[in-house]
Amino acid sequence: MSDPRPGLNPHRLVSLMRQAIERCDLQLSDAVVLTEAATGAYAVTPVVAAIAGAEKVFAFTRTTRYGTVEQVQALTQQLADIAGVGDRIKFIPEKTADIVSQADIITNSGHLRPINTEMVDWMKPNAVIGLMYEAWEFRPEDVDLVACRLKGIQVVGVNERHPAVDVFSFLGIMAVKQLLDAGISVYTSNILLLCDNPFRRFIEHGLVQAGATVDSVDSLVAASIDKNYDAIVVALQPRLEPILAAQDAAMIAKYWPGTLVAQYWGDIDRNAFAAHNIPISPEIEPKPGHMGILPSAVGPEPIVRLQTGGLKAAEVIWRQTFQPQVSGMEFVQLL
Repeated sequence: MSDPRPGLNPHRLVSLMRQAIERCDLQLSDAVVLTEAATGAYAVTPVVAAIAGAEKVFAFTRTTRYGTVEQVQALTQQLADIAGVGDRIKFIPEKTADIVSQADIITNSGHLRPINTEMVDWMKPNAVIGLMYEAWEFRPEDVDLVACRLKGIQVVGVNERHPAVDVFSFLGIMAVKQLLDAGISVYTSNILLLCDNPFRRFIEHGLVQAGATVDSVDSLVAASIDKNYDAIVVALQPRLEPILAAQDAAMIAKYWPGTLVAQYWGDIDRNAFAAHNIPISPEIEPKPGHMGILPSAVGPEPIVRLQTGGLKAAEVIWRQTFQPQVSGMEFVQLL
């Protein structure tokens, strides 16, 4: 249930949380926060809010394949006790109108999704929903934006490229990790990077720094058919339909037979690729619109940074209700 890697020991996690809170100047005094209690590095979110001074933190959890409710609560409580905020967190077994109506800041975390019309109706008018990712990455199935706009609920993304957050700098390391796990050395490898979004320069930089030769294009048809590639890293923004389909599988099989396709981000028609015997990583298909490798795969640092930055963005917008000239808008991306 908890990540056994020694770099995720609870005392180090608390230290990383304190550092991130200081960098972001996260100040949640007087705020009631509704978030999730989860496993591994994701256990930090309610504890970050509590350390940052939240008046109360509601942490919703449920049993998953990663751990039971009891295990998640024990891990979260351990972190909170080490940080000296064990009395600030209240674990809840379900989302109810009574709990949601108290929250000033609500995170778009896994257990709380979807944030649907019913849940929005329960919210107080000045509540803020923190997406915990950049606004352009928005997934419509996460939050009912129409309901939010009708009620005036603000939905805010976090600027992951802000120096105090700096999560994008981990994107290249994540690509290296995904390829290494798939049996691609990266060093001396020839990589085709398909990327049509702001991830591009960060992924490319990480691969090059690890010793790869990288060709970056924004679509498969723009790639050179005269080169051999060890891997094709797919980091294309998801759409309603797969971003690589049958015709793309046929092209890869024809021009780059045996080349690994690393599904970093963007949905792929895996049946079409299987029909051409094209190897794909990861072996387990990610959920639609989700990444093929989580930031937590390279350690807790990107998760601690992201969750703290997401809370900071929500804090800034929430505080504007009372202090219109509040600073910190550089953390914020509004939908």
